[in-house]
Amino acid sequence: MTLSRAETARRARRLKLVLTDSDGVLTDTGVYYSDSGEAFKRFSIRDGMGVERLRAAGIETAIITGEMSESVRRRAEKLNMPYLFLGIKDKRLHLPRILEETRCTLEEVGYIGDDVNDLGIMKEVRRSGLTAAPADAMPEIRRLVHYRTGARAGQGAFRDFAEWILKQRR
Repeated sequence: MTLSRAETARRARRLKLVLTDSDGVLTDTGVYYSDSGEAFKRFSIRDGMGVERLRAAGIETAIITGEMSESVRRRAEKLNMPYLFLGIKDKRLHLPRILEETRCTLEEVGYIGDDVNDLGIMKEVRRSGLTAAPADAMPEIRRLVHYRTGARAGQGAFRDFAEWILKQRR
């Protein structure tokens, strides 16, 4: 669904929350393991600035991921994200709880994801909110979204989406 410039701006001005997947958006999909398990994930500092810039515009951010990752928890804490949803295997089914907890309506939500586990929630959000995918997202995701970032996962894709949202609100 391609939106008119006016509709895109209208939707951007309504946003109060941007949800993001973690692996494949905030990280480059790579993970380093040690003998004791997950050891490292790489996050972009530019994405952190995107979180801050959205917050300054009155838009909160949240991570939703199927993983139970301490590194994702720490990144959310570092960015002072008020919401974090870990271990969520079916993101679409979890959406009503997210809306209740954040006190947002579906029209006030944006979403950025990269893979098939994002399809369900993305289809819901795109009806009245805004959706995006990193440049290297899976093809079926890239075809579905309102905006494709110029940046790859873990290389500022979230920041790119944030800047696009802020530009649309002007």
